[in-house]
Amino acid sequence: MLTHFDPLAQRWPSQRFPLYARGGMVNCSSPQAAAAGLEVLRLGGNAVDAAVAAASTLTVTEPTSNGLGSDAFALVWSEKERRLLGLNASGPAPMLADAERVLAEGKDRDGKMPAHGWTSVTVPGAVGAWCALNECFGRRSLAEDLAPAVHYAREGWPCAPNLAQAWRHAFEHYRKTLTAPCFDAWFRTFAPEGRAPEAGELVRLPDHADTLAEIGATGGESFYRGALARRIDEESRKFGGYLRYEDLAAYRPLWVEPIRVGYRGYEVCEIPPNGQGIVALMALNILKEFEPGAWDDPLCCHRRIEAIKLAFADAFRHVTDPACMTVDYRDLIRPEYGALRAREIGERAEIRSAAVPPRSGTVYLCCADAEGNMVSYIQSNYMGFGSGIVVGGTGIALQNRGADFSLDPASANVLRPGKRSYHTIIPGFLMKGGQPVGPFGVMGGYMQPQGHVQVVTNYVDYAMDPQQALDAPRWQWLRDGRVTVESRFDANLARALQRRGHRISLNLDTPSFGRGQMIVRLPDGVLVGGTESRTDSNIALF
Repeated sequence: MLTHFDPLAQRWPSQRFPLYARGGMVNCSSPQAAAAGLEVLRLGGNAVDAAVAAASTLTVTEPTSNGLGSDAFALVWSEKERRLLGLNASGPAPMLADAERVLAEGKDRDGKMPAHGWTSVTVPGAVGAWCALNECFGRRSLAEDLAPAVHYAREGWPCAPNLAQAWRHAFEHYRKTLTAPCFDAWFRTFAPEGRAPEAGELVRLPDHADTLAEIGATGGESFYRGALARRIDEESRKFGGYLRYEDLAAYRPLWVEPIRVGYRGYEVCEIPPNGQGIVALMALNILKEFEPGAWDDPLCCHRRIEAIKLAFADAFRHVTDPACMTVDYRDLIRPEYGALRAREIGERAEIRSAAVPPRSGTVYLCCADAEGNMVSYIQSNYMGFGSGIVVGGTGIALQNRGADFSLDPASANVLRPGKRSYHTIIPGFLMKGGQPVGPFGVMGGYMQPQGHVQVVTNYVDYAMDPQQALDAPRWQWLRDGRVTVESRFDANLARALQRRGHRISLNLDTPSFGRGQMIVRLPDGVLVGGTESRTDSNIALF
């Protein structure tokens, strides 16, 4: 042990307060990533430069949730253009991948997509997101934005407490289950001492540093159309994967128009499908039909849970790559549809969907600068370290987003070549009267839209500041009638929900309730920020 104390043992609740700034703010789940974003701001960059610096640093300092082979989404408020833009940097399935082939080659797991290995890998989009953001809005070069991440990867950084715990859990699981040769590079990269790092232990990722430097020097070209792309192709072929150089070379992130729902005088903005941000909007579109009531009123909390269940029922049925959807996703968030679904909510809990949300790992960050630019950004390996695949000698850990595809030809989300899967990661943004209020997000797989709904209602309905909106005790719908609550959740409210038919259980795994960040810009330009108290989060500001 490095210390005589347990850094995760909290003998009494800690308390955080909202932070205020004027010159800029960067909110991240890693202190080093927040510091990287702030460094870029101080050197003349804007909020977009800060987001790229923070996002690239998170691939180094929080590899349990994201990496160089992640996907990403972003919402960007451009003060110069006075508009909100969306960036979808999720990657499609390789052109060689389809459901019939996976089944015919026996690469499925009991008729389902495998969670680990090359079969679950789709085209990674995060590096493409950095390039697109930097090219369209950045003030500094991509190499300059990535410089802090290169520094941390090469010189090392001390492992944070919650990170150490997640790393240890992943290592123990991988050690028992990932025994094929294709996973050897993961152990060489993330467990070179034959174990996970402890809290406070210095971690270095030299291959990762070299790859980041090459991405910066080539403007991302090496990753998609150069030496790194060829290295990924070589490893995929070696271990029977479907991903090829041609898939990488053809990839481009998509600039998209955000989708919006009016909610009690605010506009809540999300990325359209294939992302699941529409789930949060569908739920809020239902909830605006009811009076908000008191925060701890059992009927109001019951309605919030039921609205989420109704929204997920529709999402699991319809949401996938929009080119493959059989309904217009805009119809799912029309006011009249929200009113129709609201009438289905009664006094008792009902089963709305039998889908089973899996656990996953994601990082969310938000940034703002003194000029008025703001970024809501999220990237993810999907399930923790992702596929368990690290491209040898590069540090590139690849996501397993393909695990969310179905192998059932009747499913809207069935695996097809070049298709984007239903995607869990979602950045959020609040507007009011055509003016930007600020970015927010809650990471954590299928908890994300549930977290968005809880943070938005806390802020809008109950006038909580950004820190209170994040700190308020959370619930999470799992499936059927099961709802889990965290330890700080009011016991009387939990019992009242049980009497309404919800199957309530206590979950002591605090990070499973999501990890969020939020920034609000006040009318005079002052920034107010909140950061997640459930993990190693930090706000850097000036």
